[in-house]
Amino acid sequence: MDLYSTIKTLHILSSAILFGTGIGIAFFMFRSWFTDNIQEKLYAARNTVLADYLFTFPAVVIQPLSGIALIYMAGFDWSAYWLMATYVIYMVAGLCWLLVVWIQIQLKNMCIEAAKNGTALPTKYNKLFKIWLLLGWPAFSGLVAVFYLMVAKPV
Repeated sequence: MDLYSTIKTLHILSSAILFGTGIGIAFFMFRSWFTDNIQEKLYAARNTVLADYLFTFPAVVIQPLSGIALIYMAGFDWSAYWLMATYVIYMVAGLCWLLVVWIQIQLKNMCIEAAKNGTALPTKYNKLFKIWLLLGWPAFSGLVAVFYLMVAKPV
């Protein structure tokens, strides 16, 4: 396999990891909303944060690096409409993801405290969870749009 094919494969794999891990951990975190069991909420929050560190973060870094290499190697115009749209959408999705990760850490810490003290979760938990859910939609939709742009390369 040549260098271009290797980088393209890495780019595709990291996008699959980014998207798949994102939707998978979002599902488990969202499902934890429907239980009153603090241990279940804590388990979901801990593993969501861990999965973001182990899988999502490396994919978030690999995506632009491999994308830059592919643009350069393929000779694409850096200012092509589909690439400009991709840059903007990826940055917006990335900002949403950073906020989501911060919220996940806060939710995890609130679960740890409640479990340790045997108390109920603070009302702030529900407020942050709703913000987490709302921020997930632009990040998810943005990645779907980026997938489309990468495949279709509309002019």
